[in-house]
Amino acid sequence: MGTSRTATAARSPEPASRRRGPVLERAILEAALDQLGTVGWKGLTMEGVAAGAQTGKAAVYRRWPSKVDLVVDALRAGLPTLDASSDLGSVREDLFQLCRRVREAMFSTPGIALRTVLHECDSVAAERLHGLIVSGLIEPATELFGEVVRRGIRRGDVRADALGDLVFDVVPAMMMYRTKVCASEWTDADIAAMIDQVMVPLLRPAKH
Repeated sequence: MGTSRTATAARSPEPASRRRGPVLERAILEAALDQLGTVGWKGLTMEGVAAGAQTGKAAVYRRWPSKVDLVVDALRAGLPTLDASSDLGSVREDLFQLCRRVREAMFSTPGIALRTVLHECDSVAAERLHGLIVSGLIEPATELFGEVVRRGIRRGDVRADALGDLVFDVVPAMMMYRTKVCASEWTDADIAAMIDQVMVPLLRPAKH
């Protein structure tokens, strides 16, 4: 009998629920993002997140009293950092690389989760998430597009009056619209076409 218990113990992995601290919290946050991407905001439950993280639901509720609290922290921890744009010598190439980064962010697990939340959540949850979305995504992306345009002005390949929120909103607005409404996955060719057909003509200095 002693040998049998030993063999059983050797075959049984340590329960995931024994994880503690940051390791367990990270697993729960990742499970929340995965759940948002698969079942959506309306289908997400604390029990489902707990199952995905291989822990008990009490461990989730101890840290986050509601799913809004959980999703806010999951998005805050998971959203990619947009901290600098590359200087590749022309506004066209700078925009191309920046758009590829935005595409990666949009189709990452946190990006898919964020789009799901924006589409499905109620007004109360949307209000809680608004500040996070602005500070974690909209403002950094706008600043990077502004950085590319300002650099282009200094180089002379962008018109001097191209600075403005509406100009900076063109690429994010198009990418979000085509992704949500047209189910576009934004291949490199799609990004190049948008830049060549829309952005470069919009930004190009007037000929005298």
